[in-house]
Amino acid sequence: MSRYRRYDGGDPLAPPVDIAEALDAIGQDVMAGYSPERAMREFLRRGGADQAGLDDLARRVAERRRDLLQRHHLDGTLNEVRELLDRAVLEERKQLARDAMMDDGDRAFREMRLQSLPDSPAAAVTELGDYDWQSREAREAFEQIKDLLGRELLDQRFAGMKQALENATDEDRQAISEMLGDLNELLEKHARGEDTPEDFAEFMAKHGQHFPENPQDIDELLDALAQRSAAAQRMLNSMSAEQRAELMQLSTQAFGSPALMEQLDRLDANLMSLRPGEDWGGSEQFGDGEQGLGLGDGTGVLQDLADLDALADQLSQGYGGARLDDVDLDKLARQLGTEAAVDARKLQELEKALRESGAMERGFDGELRLTPKAMRQLGRALLRDVAQRMSGRQGQRDVRQAGAAGDLSGATRAWQFGDTEPWDLPRTMLNGVLRRAGDPGGPLLSIDDVEVAETEARTQAAVALCVDTSFSMAMDGRWVPMKQTALALHTLIGSRFRGDSLELIGFGRHAQTMRIEELTALDARWAKGTNLHHALLLANRHFRKHPNAQPVLLIVTDGEPTSHLESSGDVFFTYPPHPMTIALAVRELDNARRLGAQTTFFRLGEDPGLARFIDSMARRVEGAVIAPEAGDLGAAVVGSYLGSRRGGAGGPGGSGPGSYGDWFGSRGFWVG
Repeated sequence: MSRYRRYDGGDPLAPPVDIAEALDAIGQDVMAGYSPERAMREFLRRGGADQAGLDDLARRVAERRRDLLQRHHLDGTLNEVRELLDRAVLEERKQLARDAMMDDGDRAFREMRLQSLPDSPAAAVTELGDYDWQSREAREAFEQIKDLLGRELLDQRFAGMKQALENATDEDRQAISEMLGDLNELLEKHARGEDTPEDFAEFMAKHGQHFPENPQDIDELLDALAQRSAAAQRMLNSMSAEQRAELMQLSTQAFGSPALMEQLDRLDANLMSLRPGEDWGGSEQFGDGEQGLGLGDGTGVLQDLADLDALADQLSQGYGGARLDDVDLDKLARQLGTEAAVDARKLQELEKALRESGAMERGFDGELRLTPKAMRQLGRALLRDVAQRMSGRQGQRDVRQAGAAGDLSGATRAWQFGDTEPWDLPRTMLNGVLRRAGDPGGPLLSIDDVEVAETEARTQAAVALCVDTSFSMAMDGRWVPMKQTALALHTLIGSRFRGDSLELIGFGRHAQTMRIEELTALDARWAKGTNLHHALLLANRHFRKHPNAQPVLLIVTDGEPTSHLESSGDVFFTYPPHPMTIALAVRELDNARRLGAQTTFFRLGEDPGLARFIDSMARRVEGAVIAPEAGDLGAAVVGSYLGSRRGGAGGPGGSGPGSYGDWFGSRGFWVG
């Protein structure tokens, strides 16, 4: 058996949701200090390049709500009654003027009665309740008032009744009265706990045509009725006292009898007792818009406003345990259109994909964390950005060296005697074909046609990246670029230079080695202190663990050393820097030089004193100084690493902003 349902929008051939953009944004926010859960929420709120976010949907919900309130006013039914009453009085006066056979005294009495009608439409309708209309058109207009009131009152509780009962017969009205009586009996029986499913089924079989919602049980019936009845009550609450009094007085004239209002009052009382959680006491502040609302239409607008309020709460995700699955897509489609529902569904799929992709996991403490898989993906994105920054710089030159043990660089060159690199067969064969195009009789392949695949020189390196985690780094906006730099370098070494060993060292008041996950999740530290001495101790320990590797020391800092580690293990801090703090840092820097370390300082900030200090330290160990902008820090560190492991870095000649552009090529071959 085939099952069909209404198409709910979206492109059925659209590819699966792509979480790459979301993971990049989440990773950036995590490095800025957000928790992964909050970072994910922030991305879902902002949305992506081609994806509307929760904030955009919430804005549209608010605009729709504001438009409903400003576009309408609540005098719709009263205005319709007033128009019908004016028509009836006008037609009656015309008839009185035309009827020459009427007794003059009777005519004068009738004209006086019409002339003295009260200004209130409700009072005027009551006053004319027993009037003997002489004009057929006037009588019909007055009867339309009673019919309109009855249909509006029913439309308040049962959507569509106003249209369904237009031109209704007495039999139709009797059927409605019977339905109301049966409904009240069913609800009262349910309140006593005496109803059965058979009672509900019997009621629906008899009166189901009046319930387009097609409820499947009495609870669904109650929910639908109570929501609309509560909206009707909120509409009355939103009216002025004079408007409410007019409508209450007019309601007794519905269908020419107070019986309908008595049944509806009974229904409202039953619904209030069975569904007390509905908003029966709320109200709205409508403007003076051009469109007047009748009782039924106004109730529908109040239901729309309630739906919009519920959607605003769902889209805010501001309550405990909030998930995007909470967003009611049917309500969203009704209020904002199918496109909005499609956008929300994409966000739901994105949230589900993020949670199920293995990009985030909960630790032992219950907190959500980025997994190594997510860190690798974020690192690759940062590395691509670094490659773009490096390749976009001017004055770069290629310093690749061929070496049998290296990785393929992607470039080729003509074979030379003694080369051991592998042949590049496609390029070699193409050279032969091109040569024979001008010399068809020549050999199929010549030694001059041969090109070999160029490789990168490979020497194992022990890399120590020392990053300043002091107060000033956070204060001056260098915290996130520092972490991005560490992650990019970690990704490069882990993916392309796996023989190298990287040690990440953070140094503030004291220093510590960190895993990349710890560093990227590190909150900004507001304790003062720059313990370069402790960081160099840890870096030299790392170098000694790898005696056969080339030591590479990379130091990122924005301040002079202001603390050091004493023999007791305590941290000594003072500002301005103490001579002993400087001496101990210099001693460990000398030790790094004796171990053969190629040292590069990355100076952040424009402080002249810091510049003089860093320059003197670099000259002492024949190192280099680079002063990049915060956004270029990643490119500077990665470029320095690539240059130093190829023997291209070092020496004071490399000092100065932008000089790292001469240490690496522009092809970004190491990004993959």
